[in-house]
Amino acid sequence: MTQFLIGVIIFILTFALIVSEKIPDTLSALLGGFLMIAVGIISEEKAFESIDMEVIFLLIGMMIIVHIMSETGVFQWVAIRLAQFVRGEPFLLLILLMLATALFSAFLDNVTTIMLIVPVSIILTEQLKLDPIPFLLMEVFASNIGGAATLIGDPPNILIATAGEISFNEFMFNMGPLVLIDMLFLIIISWFLFGRKMKVSRDLKARIMEIDPNRALRDNKILMKSGIVMGLVILGFLTNSITNFGIAATAMSGAVVLMIIAKQDPEEIFKTVEWKTLFFFIGLFILVQGVVEIGVLKILGQKMIKVTHGNLKITSALILWISTFVSAIVNNIPYTTTIIPLIKNELIPNIMKLHPELTKKTIEYALWWALSVGACFGGNATIVGASANVVATGIAAKSGRKISFFEFLKYGVLITILTVIVSNIYIYWRYL
Repeated sequence: MTQFLIGVIIFILTFALIVSEKIPDTLSALLGGFLMIAVGIISEEKAFESIDMEVIFLLIGMMIIVHIMSETGVFQWVAIRLAQFVRGEPFLLLILLMLATALFSAFLDNVTTIMLIVPVSIILTEQLKLDPIPFLLMEVFASNIGGAATLIGDPPNILIATAGEISFNEFMFNMGPLVLIDMLFLIIISWFLFGRKMKVSRDLKARIMEIDPNRALRDNKILMKSGIVMGLVILGFLTNSITNFGIAATAMSGAVVLMIIAKQDPEEIFKTVEWKTLFFFIGLFILVQGVVEIGVLKILGQKMIKVTHGNLKITSALILWISTFVSAIVNNIPYTTTIIPLIKNELIPNIMKLHPELTKKTIEYALWWALSVGACFGGNATIVGASANVVATGIAAKSGRKISFFEFLKYGVLITILTVIVSNIYIYWRYL
């Protein structure tokens, strides 16, 4: 049996285990990853190199900062203020949280956004006696959509902008309107899926309006310190292209500084880190690297070139939908890394030769935006499709409400298909 076939079988069986939930998903991912090493598909050295330590340390840093902030009661304060702003109307509250999530995700990484928004949502739903799952799901979807708006919003966009020599403003001018349209559709979809069923009694609404949010604050000194640190960390994220100080280093520096100035016991703080989530990522990174090593993604790209015969409309649509499908089941970073050279070195030059009437910019835009949408929006389809999904479901499980693979899939696939159809129409209308 060839290594290619063995690798495909390991990948499929691993995902079958994750879906079946027969054993914890973290153990499934680690088992699949280390089987890739055991059968010789990737070396131990290559496997450990494939672990994106920037993601791991970003998560650790943000988990520490968010935990220390949560102990001050600030999330309860924000939750009460938001609920009072919309007078306890649950669907208006959902819209507000979705828009905030999308906006934050355009300028921060999705994981950071989810770690800031989800704790607030859980508190709000507890106060209003609502099911938290609709809120968490729609926030995750908004996060992945909002992240597509700018080149710093999602890692694939950074790769695309670098390869296509696309500026920050150029990226936002082209992808921003698309994201706004998709967010409008997401809000409409959320009404039909959840909004109509959301009910809060008058007594609960009245009770919410009577609460003094300031009573939720427990430690103003630590709140001030953690607020300053969080502000500096976010500033570091926004300026990392200028300072060349990575987002993981920024988050970890903030976490260390905050533990020192807030006089926190590291041993106690480290107990609050979601190690299960981190090891799930580690297993997935190794597993996906195995898929990259056996050439599955490269073969997929080469088949794409043969099928389209240089037709820009078909090529753009194919990149969009294949990217959506692949990003739903594997990490979008290795996929984007693999597809970019095929677009830049094969598709763009070949289409230019076959269709000299098309400008290079038209061809590039039709292909780069299709890749960006597919890579970012595809993550909404499954729990493992994006880092934000894994983090959100991990927080939900810790708070006592587990989201199963199929529960996520039921809504994720629908949202993904509808938003990608809208995006396909937008790309066709604006660039083709």
